[in-house]
Amino acid sequence: MILTSFVPFRSFSTFLRFLIGSVFVLVCLKPCYSDNFEIERIGPQLAHPWGMAAINDTTILITTRPGKLFSYDLKLNTQNLIKNVPTAYEYRQGGLLDVAVRIEDGEPTVFLCYTKRMKSKKLTTAIYRAKLANHSLLEGKDIFISNTESSSGLHFGCRMALDDNFLFASLGDRGNRHYAQDPTIHAGSIIRIDLDNRFTLNRSRLHWKKEIYSIGHRNPQGLVFHPSTGELWAHEHGPRGGDEINIIQKYNNYGWPTVSYGKEYIGGDIGLNYSPPGYVDPIWKWNPSIAPSGIAFYFGAMFQELNNKLLVGSLKFMKLYVLTLDSNSKPISETTMLNNNLGRIRDIEIIADGSILILNDEEDGGLFKLFRKH
Repeated sequence: MILTSFVPFRSFSTFLRFLIGSVFVLVCLKPCYSDNFEIERIGPQLAHPWGMAAINDTTILITTRPGKLFSYDLKLNTQNLIKNVPTAYEYRQGGLLDVAVRIEDGEPTVFLCYTKRMKSKKLTTAIYRAKLANHSLLEGKDIFISNTESSSGLHFGCRMALDDNFLFASLGDRGNRHYAQDPTIHAGSIIRIDLDNRFTLNRSRLHWKKEIYSIGHRNPQGLVFHPSTGELWAHEHGPRGGDEINIIQKYNNYGWPTVSYGKEYIGGDIGLNYSPPGYVDPIWKWNPSIAPSGIAFYFGAMFQELNNKLLVGSLKFMKLYVLTLDSNSKPISETTMLNNNLGRIRDIEIIADGSILILNDEEDGGLFKLFRKH
């Protein structure tokens, strides 16, 4: 078992959440998914951790929004700072955000989604690719820079998912909702990058930027492939209500802001609350908003009761949402776990032994492991 290291907490309330969650857990709802599990904090305190990705069965990479990248060995309980990371501009929701890893020629290649400050002094979203060796990034370069520069610090999106030779990434609307309906603007879209540079123009969508895969997104912060169906699932933040889960398909329009199931913060509808022809309905929505971040399908031996269920983190309600899927792999019901034990849940990762890793996005945040003793 990995030993928990004590680290000082900046607030008493965060310490209480940690203390309750670290000693013994206990969440039993209807239905009761996990009545015998534990949580422990592993590794040192991290300031606003944002994304994580496994290199192998024992090593993961973790980003922090202030701009640091760490590798953590789950077996040895050791952490190393990765050098030569691109300079991420931390401002409001921006900074060093998600990380993804794929193995190329037996060695890890790292992808980082981050906030880049341009010569105009405005901010945009970029994706960086580099090799990883000896705790350092090598031969790194930006492989994507969004064409949307803005002074806003809002709605970067920045979740990534890999599928064969393609990298998918979610891009928020940067606080300008009308960008999301323009297929020539990267903001408010989900993009697909061909890592082998084989892209050719699609004659049926000549007016679309070649990287844009779907449009009509507000601020997606969850992106994952279903391990059985191969479908790409995304969730995104609505405004006041109207958080969504969508199954992403090429050239689909997911509505924002023409269609929204949320309200203006000052009251009143935003667009239509139904999808007319040409727009795609979400397969799940939340009212009120839960502020979703992080997403994972559970397929593992440790928690049999969670198998074939979808896990979604909540920043707002500080819970882990568990969605039950029907025979067609569509959500039909939900319950919650970890109610207010860990603070703002930012990311989720399932590791080889079936344990669930969770990042909590706090000033005194860190990496937590949800597990069951055998």
